[in-house]
Amino acid sequence: MAAVLLVCTANICRSPMAEAIFKAKLGEVFKTIASAGVHADPRGGPVDARAAAALGRHNYSLDRKWRSRRVEPGQLGQYDLVLAMEADHVEALRSKAAPEHHTRILLLTDFVPELSGQDIPDPYFGPAQGFDAVIGMLERAAQRLLTESREGRLRLG
Repeated sequence: MAAVLLVCTANICRSPMAEAIFKAKLGEVFKTIASAGVHADPRGGPVDARAAAALGRHNYSLDRKWRSRRVEPGQLGQYDLVLAMEADHVEALRSKAAPEHHTRILLLTDFVPELSGQDIPDPYFGPAQGFDAVIGMLERAAQRLLTESREGRLRLG
C-alpha cells in the first residue's frame, strides 16, 4: 500500500480538505494519506473554520486532533506520491527534494484531464462557495486516482 502527501500553501484549507476526501475515497489505494503546507506555521494550527464547514456540508471530516504542519524536505522520500495544489508548490517542493524524488512530486490536477495543468484555487480570501467549488475539484481528482488505480494505470514511486 502506497503513501500520498497532499500539499498547499499553509495547510489550513485545500490540503486538509484533500486529506479528508482522500481518506474517505482512496483508503484502498493509499495506506498513508497526509497533508502539509509549503509555508505552514511551524507551530501548527487548526483547519480553517470555513474549510471544516464545507467538509461537513459534503459529509467529510478531519480528526479532531488534526493540526497543520510544514513540509520538511526529508519527509518527501517517505511518500510514493506528493500532490500539490499549485504549480508554484511543485516548483518549491522539487527545489527542496532530493533529485530522485522529483518525479513523484506532481500537480494534483494533472490527474483530471479537463483540469490538467491548472492550479486548485485558494478559497481563503473568497466567499464560502469557493470552498465548495474546491471540494468538487478535489472529489474529481480523487475519483480519477481511484479509477487509475483500479485500472492499473497509477504509477507510484
